[in-house]
Amino acid sequence: MTRPFTGLVLALSIFALPAAAQEISAQRLSDITRELASESYAGRAPGGPGEQKTVDFIVAQFKALGLTPAGDKGGWTQEVPLWRYQTQPGGTYTLDAGGQSKPLHEQTDLRIETQRPVERVVIRAAPMVFVGYGVTAPERGWDDFKGVDLKGKIALVLINDPDFEAMPGDAVAGKFGGKAATFYARWVYKYEEAVRRGALGVLIVHETAGAAYGWNTVVASNGESYDVVRPDPAKDKLLLQGWIQRDLAVQLFKDAGLDFEAEKARAKTAGFRPVELKGATFSADYQNTFTRMNSQNVLAAIPGAKRPGETILYAAHWDAYGVDPADPTGKVIRPGAVDDAVGVAGVIETARAFKAGPPPERTILFAAWTGEERGLLGSEYYAQRHEADLAKMVANYTFDVLQTAGPARDVVLVGSGQNELEPHLAQVAAKHRRTITPDPKPERALFYRADHFSVAKRGVPTILLMGMSGGADLISGGRAAGETWVEDYTARCYHQTCDVWAADQNYQGAADDVILAFEAGRDLANSTRWPDWNPTSEFKAVRAKTAAARK
Repeated sequence: MTRPFTGLVLALSIFALPAAAQEISAQRLSDITRELASESYAGRAPGGPGEQKTVDFIVAQFKALGLTPAGDKGGWTQEVPLWRYQTQPGGTYTLDAGGQSKPLHEQTDLRIETQRPVERVVIRAAPMVFVGYGVTAPERGWDDFKGVDLKGKIALVLINDPDFEAMPGDAVAGKFGGKAATFYARWVYKYEEAVRRGALGVLIVHETAGAAYGWNTVVASNGESYDVVRPDPAKDKLLLQGWIQRDLAVQLFKDAGLDFEAEKARAKTAGFRPVELKGATFSADYQNTFTRMNSQNVLAAIPGAKRPGETILYAAHWDAYGVDPADPTGKVIRPGAVDDAVGVAGVIETARAFKAGPPPERTILFAAWTGEERGLLGSEYYAQRHEADLAKMVANYTFDVLQTAGPARDVVLVGSGQNELEPHLAQVAAKHRRTITPDPKPERALFYRADHFSVAKRGVPTILLMGMSGGADLISGGRAAGETWVEDYTARCYHQTCDVWAADQNYQGAADDVILAFEAGRDLANSTRWPDWNPTSEFKAVRAKTAAARK
């Protein structure tokens, strides 16, 4: 029988457990980060020259701690077969509407990709249908599709949720969390829903506020994309997916005899019905190269002493961006020190802390994922192949970008308000005289952009610790200093060559956050509780489908 998540029992059991948090060392976090971000690892790209060295280092750390291998065939790794896709330059793209034919240009007008292993994509005069926000949310009484036939058609979709720009008093206001993005806001969801609806392709209208990033970010991949190898890519992936500039969409609507803003306003209502853009068609003809490659997740465990089939997962991604053409400073390696070598270090230190105490009653899993920067691919591959096991996964704690500005009075929680792990973490933080600060920028949808999401969308309650979500209230300098760190890192070094280890970085704040996740997970590991999603979360219904496995 599923037991309720009781805060009082929770708090008491924390204090009853033996202390092992001193095993989590800021110095070791720094040392491990320095190693993984060094030039000899070549930026840790999946399939790149630094992958095997990275995997070997992590495996050696797990072995030295006396962990149990949890990968393929009793080994330390899980092979992750990937496709690398590249939309080739020189393709032709055309919008026809209102008797006019307009050629479009990749990167300037459009961002296009195909995640199917096909060499050439040819689309001739495909009809276009505006499907609003492209959302089907039965629990919110929302369906943008209304049974429309999208076979052979290009769906034009708005970014974010239907209530993102709602005004007070609008019927839709707060229906999807307002400024706080849900999964329905994400482009990944919109592609997935459209392929389920039989669409040939999707073009998302880019608006900076709704996307939370500019056009330069949309086209930063330069036509490159990755996916896991799938049994039937055509079942899971659109033939064409991508983005279109807002100004082009506005003109397209005008040429079809429609007003973009008026149709967008209608899309914010539950009564919205898809609109065929009469006389408007989209054509494309381009080459698509694809290369199959293998990468590796690193997996280890501490088997549970009493309930080994029930698991708690600690994870981070080992990959970064590898070697690229030189930036303006002449550097070519993007070493990913903060994103996410320090996260891997956090997983290793958490394993060290668990090994320092008595064996946990539930199994503790430790993962270092590949392919996060290419679309959460390593974690997604794992989740697909362990779907049944996830029903008995109690919780996941993911470390992705831990701040290196020093100790803080609080920890900023990404995607706050989602599940019962959050008040639990707050109780643990209070023991250390720390507090939880809710996500200050929920509209950025960071909760849906890290590896924890691969298990979250399958119902596993998660906590994501991400130092770039908002400035922490630092012991030295307060919130202002924390914001300065976030702004500087995000503007200058996120995914860039300057994301390096440096002697003046302070890893004590990162260590303190890892300690909180360790102590929270340790408490759950020695309990029979099953934390759940909050009633307002889109994942509560997903978790409920597997409730029988937890009785």
